[in-house]
Amino acid sequence: MTRELLPRDDALIDVLIDDKGRSRETIVLLPSSQRDSLDFTDVAQGLADQGFRVLRPQPRGMGRSSAPPAGLTLHTLAADVAHVIDRLGGGRAIVAGHAFGHYVARVTDLHHPESVRGVVLLAAAAREFPAELSAALDIAADNTRPKAERLMHLRHAFFAPGNDASAWLEGWHPQWRALYRLATASPPKEHWWSRTHAPILELQGRQDPWRPPASRAELQDKLGDTVSLCVIDDASHALIPEQPAAVTAAIVDWARGLSF
Repeated sequence: MTRELLPRDDALIDVLIDDKGRSRETIVLLPSSQRDSLDFTDVAQGLADQGFRVLRPQPRGMGRSSAPPAGLTLHTLAADVAHVIDRLGGGRAIVAGHAFGHYVARVTDLHHPESVRGVVLLAAAAREFPAELSAALDIAADNTRPKAERLMHLRHAFFAPGNDASAWLEGWHPQWRALYRLATASPPKEHWWSRTHAPILELQGRQDPWRPPASRAELQDKLGDTVSLCVIDDASHALIPEQPAAVTAAIVDWARGLSF
């Protein structure tokens, strides 16, 4: 892995790069809410082993990336992604977003379609999900809370039974929670949820409470054959640390089936 500090306007974007030097295609990985791109290390290395160039831009305020501006929006974050693709990804890439990251991936496709060859949704929540899960997220991310309380909420909202929830006791950036939560309102979900320019692969954890079985095919029902759906066993909303090999294999199989 290498890193590059990429200028964009008056900001800097810290980009982690996994590339074995034989890549023909780029995949950009975008992390979950209040977490950074280090979550993807195993998946990024697996994708690089399969011949992909993998870019992991650190979200604003994480790693060496500049702090998020006041009034942060999904437009800002999507423009960051498009800039990374233009400068380091050959101008066009598959964009994969985990949980909150899927908002950014979808808006990148909406406003920068020339940059996006495909979109991968990793543990995207249902269009409507229980509010108590957001409360569980806030507690899990708060390192001032007792470890036992945080683990209880991690197991409830993020990890399937038997999987090691302690993997996510570290790696949170709760200082940016309010700014990132406000960013999801611009543009509002109804502007992008039912639209896409690029084909979509949706990976869901079978035990993910943010994606109950009744909502399993809601995006596929809306967008039809544009969406390919894959449900991964023994995984919940965290998905990436739970089943990195299965996630990697699903992305590789789908990506190799796309036409250039």
